[in-house]
Amino acid sequence: MAVKIKTQYGTIDITNEVIATVVGGAATDNYGVVGMASKNQIRDNVNDILRRENYARGVVVRQEENGVAIDVYIIASYGTKISEVSRSVQAKVKYNLETMLGVTANSVNVIVQGVRVLAD
Repeated sequence: MAVKIKTQYGTIDITNEVIATVVGGAATDNYGVVGMASKNQIRDNVNDILRRENYARGVVVRQEENGVAIDVYIIASYGTKISEVSRSVQAKVKYNLETMLGVTANSVNVIVQGVRVLAD
C-alpha cells in the first residue's frame, strides 16, 4: 500500500518503503540510538544493526484514515535514558514525515529491541 496525496496537478503516491527509509533515517539520527533492528529477528535470522538499504525491515507502516501509524524497532545505546531516547525518536520521526513527505503520523511507537555498549 502507499500513501496517496491529491494535488491540483494530479496524485502523488508514496510507497511504504520510502516512508520506512525516511523513518529509519530520522530514528538513527538521534543521540542514544545505535541503529535499527529487524522487527522479525527470528525469521530474518538477523541480530545485527540494519543498514540504510534495509530500514524497511525495522519499520512497520500502517495506513489509517487521516494519516499513518508507525512502529520503529531500534537498538539503544547502553547508559542512555531509554524513555528520553524514545521520545526524541518519536518527535523526530513525526517532524520528518510531515516536513519531507507531507504525511501525518497519528502515532509513532518505538520498540527497543536491544541495548548495545559502544566501544570508545
